[in-house]
Amino acid sequence: MAKPLAILILCTGNSARSIMAEALINKYGGKRFKAYSAGSHPVGRVNPVAVELLSAYGHPMDHLRSKNWDEFTLPNAPAIDAVITVCDNAAGEVCPVWPGNPATAHWGLEDPAAFKGPFHEKMSFFEKVYRQFERHVERLVALSPEKLSPAQLQKSLEEIAK
Repeated sequence: MAKPLAILILCTGNSARSIMAEALINKYGGKRFKAYSAGSHPVGRVNPVAVELLSAYGHPMDHLRSKNWDEFTLPNAPAIDAVITVCDNAAGEVCPVWPGNPATAHWGLEDPAAFKGPFHEKMSFFEKVYRQFERHVERLVALSPEKLSPAQLQKSLEEIAK
């Protein structure tokens, strides 16, 4: 079995969107995909509504944490095959140089952590974003990463965003 395709999901705060995408890829990606997430300016904790939603859908929570993207530039960091930004701020920021020239894509979705309102409305908004990511991840895990060239991976990730 080939090593899993390593995907780094980036956001600014690394508290909600990137965490949800990481959890979904790791749940549905089997042994073919391994996701990580990080932020350019991490808030230092996973959003409590994201925790509740992911827990309700049976996602393991023990490894999910808000962290700085610098962790993935260190010598002992996992080799990353693809970097996906999920917020417009992170997409526009100057990212570190990732070793290995990974494929890149932008899957921009609204920030549920910024939603203001009563808890039930906030949970509903988080669920909407979760479902959007779920559709992206379903298309991602349908790929055969071992058969994709770097250029094909790049094109596939961009197509998923549409």
